[in-house]
Amino acid sequence: MNRKEALISVEANVENKSLLRHMLATEAIMRALARQLGEDEVEWGLTGLLHDIDIELVGGDMSNHSKLGADLARELGATEAMAHAILCHNPAHGVSPETKLDKALFCADSLADLIIAAAQVHPDKKLAGLEAGSVRKSFNEESFAAGVDRQRIARCSQVGLDLDQFIELGLTAMQGIADSLGL
Repeated sequence: MNRKEALISVEANVENKSLLRHMLATEAIMRALARQLGEDEVEWGLTGLLHDIDIELVGGDMSNHSKLGADLARELGATEAMAHAILCHNPAHGVSPETKLDKALFCADSLADLIIAAAQVHPDKKLAGLEAGSVRKSFNEESFAAGVDRQRIARCSQVGLDLDQFIELGLTAMQGIADSLGL
């Protein structure tokens, strides 16, 4: 599997532009995490890109979301480690994140949403002017982006980063693809 094939499949299965933005943002964070942690950047990035490939196909049914996604990823050539990370990023299945890849996707998924929300309320609605301190402040305001699971983000310690490092890494990664995100 290569990124081009994965992206073609994602675009064929995901119509919602906000969801696609989220998946691209998660991919960028996962790539940055892999570089930081000395892991396989391609594998981690593709895991982030593919993690929600099935959400529209299952009609938002969280009891089936990520089961189909893991299967679709396998069909595209994903490793079993990638498929497992995709499966366990959805807590509805009761499959606990075990590996570093699993844990990274689990927390990067929510961080992408928090950073996107912070950018959307920024005066210029762009990532370029957004600072990590603003994202951290947003993290601490529970009423801001209330649907973002802060406990999942805080689990970044399980991959060896403290919260401030994780936010900085995620924001920098997303700023690097800001044009692709439309932010």
